[in-house]
Amino acid sequence: MNIHEYQAKVLLSGFGVPVPKGSAAFSVDEAVSVAEELGGPVWVVKAQIHAGGRGKGGGVKVVKSLDEVRTEADNILGMQLVTHQTGPAGKQVNRLYIEDGSAIERELYLSCLVDRETSRIAFIASTEGGMDIEQVAHDTPEKILTITVDPASGYSPFIGRDIAFALKLEGDQIKQCVKLIGNLYSAFLAKDMSLLEINPLVVTQAGDLICLDAKMNFDDNAVERHGDVMELRDLSEEDEKEIEASKYDLSYIALDGKIGCMVNGAGLAMATMDIIKLYGSEPANFLDVGGGATTEKVTAAFKIITSDPNVSGILVNIFGGIMKCDVIAEGVVTAIREVGLEVPLVVRLEGTNVEQGKKILSESGLNVIPADNLDDAAQKIVAAVKEAA
Repeated sequence: MNIHEYQAKVLLSGFGVPVPKGSAAFSVDEAVSVAEELGGPVWVVKAQIHAGGRGKGGGVKVVKSLDEVRTEADNILGMQLVTHQTGPAGKQVNRLYIEDGSAIERELYLSCLVDRETSRIAFIASTEGGMDIEQVAHDTPEKILTITVDPASGYSPFIGRDIAFALKLEGDQIKQCVKLIGNLYSAFLAKDMSLLEINPLVVTQAGDLICLDAKMNFDDNAVERHGDVMELRDLSEEDEKEIEASKYDLSYIALDGKIGCMVNGAGLAMATMDIIKLYGSEPANFLDVGGGATTEKVTAAFKIITSDPNVSGILVNIFGGIMKCDVIAEGVVTAIREVGLEVPLVVRLEGTNVEQGKKILSESGLNVIPADNLDDAAQKIVAAVKEAA
């Protein structure tokens, strides 16, 4: 789960993390009112969407008068903001963040994430703030420091000092950095985050450290125990199909391809997507119905796939262990009878109750293409989609 920048800054300030003063605005008049309360003389008008690269897309403007606040707020609010993370369609800006301008001396990069390789929380720091960290890693990897925190001992000041030295901080800035890193670590643990990115972390002309931007992701498996975080969810920023899938506890991620996939098990789902690409097409989604899915869940999953206008074919790939093939077959048949089937459908079933499942499909009278194995299924659905095009 993601939240907006202004929400992240409110959360961070509760842990003693220094952020600029600011507030959200949902209208032009409200933006001007917030600016008046802040006092100026410099403000920053920021589009609030769940994507990076807002400044390059025209969604962040530094202004020096209330008239300029009104003008830029009017320009940005409601715009379709396109960045490298939104895709060509962009995202509509429905809310703004108005904050005090900062006298910036240096821009740094800082993030905290779960390092799957070490099973630890890791801090990543670089002197190259304000840039895409992926580009920095590619061009100048020596400018990136990664330091992990041993969960047994937790955060220690030496970690903050190591990061401060890597960022070439001096004097009192080192003390500020030690405290900042400790507070960020506390926030990360307390709220079950999966990513916390500060880009840029700035050194002001007065020598203070301030988190000028903040991006937060939360572990979907833990977020429900944080009611205050759940309240920050902005459904308008999420894919409607993913929202619907979450109601049925389905693991669904929309992609850009044209072959819809319904699979049980994350590993098998990844393999299914890979073999679709191998035979020259692209998957339209990742969808894991899980090991104990019911007919209702399977029906919902099929409806979600068919609701995607980009889907030109569907591949159902089930290896029945805990999941039973007849349950999958009943769900598919129920869904087709409710919503219809206008694209080719290939079904590969194997495992528990496979014969019952195949019988349900064959006796349904529906135009279902059977497959013997994953390789056979992938070839058939790719060929069927090409033939139908």
